[in-house]
Amino acid sequence: MSELRSLVAEELSLPVDRQVMAMAAAVAAKHGEASRAVLFYGSCLRQKRLEGLMLDFYLIVSDYRSAYPKRWLAVANALIPPNVFYFEHDGLAAKYAVLSEADFHRLNGPETSNVSVWARFAQPSRLVWIADEQARDRAVDAVSRAAPTLLAAAGPLGAEPPLDLWRRAFALTYSAELRAERTGRAASVVDLEPQRYERFTGPALSAAKAVRPAGTWTWRRIEGKGLSVLRLAKASFTFAGGADYIAWKINRHAGTKIELKPWQRRHPLLAALSLLPRLLRSGAVR
Repeated sequence: MSELRSLVAEELSLPVDRQVMAMAAAVAAKHGEASRAVLFYGSCLRQKRLEGLMLDFYLIVSDYRSAYPKRWLAVANALIPPNVFYFEHDGLAAKYAVLSEADFHRLNGPETSNVSVWARFAQPSRLVWIADEQARDRAVDAVSRAAPTLLAAAGPLGAEPPLDLWRRAFALTYSAELRAERTGRAASVVDLEPQRYERFTGPALSAAKAVRPAGTWTWRRIEGKGLSVLRLAKASFTFAGGADYIAWKINRHAGTKIELKPWQRRHPLLAALSLLPRLLRSGAVR
C-alpha cells in the first residue's frame, strides 16, 4: 500500500490552473473552520479546459453540523451523502459535493457497496486546498483506498491486459448509476491517460488482493440507481438552477435537445421526475 499511497500523493499534488485554486479556496471559505480539504476532479481536469464547462469539486469537512448554519442541511448530508451545491467565482461555475472526513474515508473503501465515491477517486484528482498537513494526510489515505476497491470489485484480477481491466472496471461502475454519458465513456476515461493507469496497475492490484468489497454488481446497480434518484431529489433543494444543469449535462453527453418549460425551472424535482421515464426509454440516461 505504501507504493500506491506514494503514487496517489504525487498525483494529488500536481499543479492546476490558478483559477481552480482560487475557486477551491472560495468554496472552503464558504464553510469556514469546518473545511478540511478540497479536491478537484472530473471532465475539466481530464480535458484541461475551464471555460464553458462546470468544474467539479469535493469539499471535505470535519463534521456536517459545523459545516452548515442550517441543521436540516447537516441531517440531509448525513442521511444521503453527499450534499451538492452550485457555486460561481471569478467568471467560472462549479458544483461541489460535501463529505465529512469520516464519510470520505468510508466511501472510498470496500465497506460500502455504493460506487459513487470510489469509482470517481480511482480516477485522477487533485488536492487543491487543505486546512493543514493532517488534512492532507487524511485525504491521501482516503483516496488511496479507491483504486484497490474498484479493481477488487471488478474481479477477476490479472486475467486481462491492464488497460482492459480498468476499462471493464469503470464500465461496471457506470452501469451502477444513472448516467447521461454515451456508451464507451468509461473506456475514454482510461484512454485519455493510459500511462497513468499503467503506472497504477501493479500497486493497486497488490493492494486489491487484501480487499473484500461489499455487495454484488446486481445489488450495486439497484442501490446506485436508487441513490441517484434520491440525490437528484435532494439537489433540487440545494442546487440553484438544478433543472437547467441537468438538462445541459444530458444534452452535452447524450446528444439530446431537451428544452425546459418555465414550470420545470420553477419545480426542478418535478421536472426531473417528469423527464426520467422519457430519458430511460430513449437511452439518454442509463
